[in-house]
Amino acid sequence: MSGEARKPPAGGAKDQVARLLALVPYLHARGQVRVDEAARALGVRPDQLVKDLKVLLMVGLPGGYPDDLIDVDLDALEGPEADGVIRVSNADYLTRPLRLTPTEATAIIVALRALRSGAEDDTRGIVDRALAKLEAAAAEANPQVDPGEDTADVRLSRLAARLQSAADQRRQVRMTYWVPSRDEKSDRVVDPRGVVAHHGHSYLDAWDHGAEAPRLFRLDRIDTAEVLDLPMESEPVPPRDLGEGLFHQSEDTRRVTLRLSPAARWVTEYYPVEAVRPRAGGDLEVDLVVADERWLLRLLLRLAPEAEVVRPREFTESFAEAAQAALSLYG
Repeated sequence: MSGEARKPPAGGAKDQVARLLALVPYLHARGQVRVDEAARALGVRPDQLVKDLKVLLMVGLPGGYPDDLIDVDLDALEGPEADGVIRVSNADYLTRPLRLTPTEATAIIVALRALRSGAEDDTRGIVDRALAKLEAAAAEANPQVDPGEDTADVRLSRLAARLQSAADQRRQVRMTYWVPSRDEKSDRVVDPRGVVAHHGHSYLDAWDHGAEAPRLFRLDRIDTAEVLDLPMESEPVPPRDLGEGLFHQSEDTRRVTLRLSPAARWVTEYYPVEAVRPRAGGDLEVDLVVADERWLLRLLLRLAPEAEVVRPREFTESFAEAAQAALSLYG
């Protein structure tokens, strides 16, 4: 075995993508550079670097035609006439200003804000500088941010940016929200926590003052939204992580099953529910996650007699006691 230290294996596709992301700007900034010099700078073996350069031949602009792809002089790297110098051409578009659609810009802004929440101080500073540039371009309609042609996407992107800005500034929002089950619009005042995405839809995670509970509002169902000059009243809470589903259950929550008569079916649209099961007579059996027993009791009192607790039993007993106490007030 040679006494020369062996480098770790280059890894799989994920590692190769990371190397390519570092390789392209490195070569573009230096022009022609020898393979061994570039390999040392990038921390890979020379033979692995050559393999990466062969992949780079298939990278470029959409279309896939020869003029769209980056060109690498492989004859200079392999064969009898090779001189070991990397020569890359047809990559001038890398110096062009980046053009983003509003949807792309908003997605990047939301992702950067999620990254910022758990980043170290040094990383947070870098993220803040990137956010400042993106937000300034979006707000001032910078030509580098392409407005695109889909007006619905443009509206949702601008709405998402406005709501996220309200959350960052801790300002209340008054909005008109369409409830499909009742085919009507309702006015809400909310404390926005942030914009999140799940399965192709964007949502506003917010504290709803009317419902006295956290809610998720689909952005495409928000008709109007006005940022108020009023500070948020609820405690500052980061937007929920939807990676495990819309209604991920924590240790502080309980799953409750309710049986709703047809007159109370609107609950499935007004409140977040985990599951809905049809029952005889047009009734629905729904599962919802409850973080505060007092909120559930207030909801049941509003719905009575159109709703009942199926399980757990303890909530049925608590509701019966609360209902009896409320009836005693009319004695």
